[in-house]
Amino acid sequence: MADVARAARVSPQTVSRVANGSAAVTEHTRERVCKAIADLGYRPNAAARALKRGTFQSLGVVMFDLFSEGQSRILAAIAEAASEVGYSIVLAPSGPRTSEAVSGAVVRLEEMSTDAVILVMEASPCEGTFVVPTSDRLVVVTSGDAGGYPSVDTDQAQGARLAVEHLLSLGHDTVHHVTGPVYSYAAKARTQAWRVALEDNGRNVPEPLGGDWSASSGYHAGLSLLRDPAVTAVFCANDEEALGLTRAAAELGRDIPGDLSVVGFDDLPIGTGFPTPLTTVHQDFHALGRACVRLALRQIEGAATTSDSIRIPTSLVVRSSTAPPHI
Repeated sequence: MADVARAARVSPQTVSRVANGSAAVTEHTRERVCKAIADLGYRPNAAARALKRGTFQSLGVVMFDLFSEGQSRILAAIAEAASEVGYSIVLAPSGPRTSEAVSGAVVRLEEMSTDAVILVMEASPCEGTFVVPTSDRLVVVTSGDAGGYPSVDTDQAQGARLAVEHLLSLGHDTVHHVTGPVYSYAAKARTQAWRVALEDNGRNVPEPLGGDWSASSGYHAGLSLLRDPAVTAVFCANDEEALGLTRAAAELGRDIPGDLSVVGFDDLPIGTGFPTPLTTVHQDFHALGRACVRLALRQIEGAATTSDSIRIPTSLVVRSSTAPPHI
């Protein structure tokens, strides 16, 4: 820093102000300091800055699954929200869905000098009992039990109800359902809300068909389900399953939306590229990421409480894949 100050003919304090983005520096002086920084290849010492600020400007993220579309979008949303407030993220995949593996990932992140940890616990653990790891600064993203920590989640129940009530309002007698994987908290919440919505409206509750988030599982469910012409409405647990189901419908000669109405969940970009654009439930991943970071910052400041729980509202995006049934 002293070399930069000499080259720019300013004090070390001025260099520090420029490096930290302070507004208390004239534009002419800032340009001179920035040129000196570039010419000398100066890089601020992260450890020294952390000691001065009392924070490393870094958030840890623990995830079970890095490959599903929903999880990758959650991670991207957290990273974007963190960047907006000057934080970076450090990712630690937990590997197995066990208490030991998750606790180990949290400890590794704390040892790497992260200021708080966000645990994305979308899936239920492999073991019978699971204990959320102990941490001073932890935020949990889950549709399940957050273990008493501040938590964030999409309002899964609201989204599923929107899908079912939309189909019923069009005149369908009932709504069939292709579920997500049995280990997914979000999938369980959507299935439960689908069931309750039908019961609340006095409708028959068909046996759901199991899926695993993939288009392939939606396709096979569709081949089994759509041979029955009485099936006129299907709510799929995500958009990829809906994509597979529409392929099965085409192979079986079921027109969408003439013979069959289909609703997905997530509002992924692929939905607008379906042969018949997909009606779906919109998840606001950006809002979820911002809520995670906001709660993490409250944890860092010591302002968060165990009762802090944020549910991100969903909305229904109506496109061309739903219509009244043929009488």
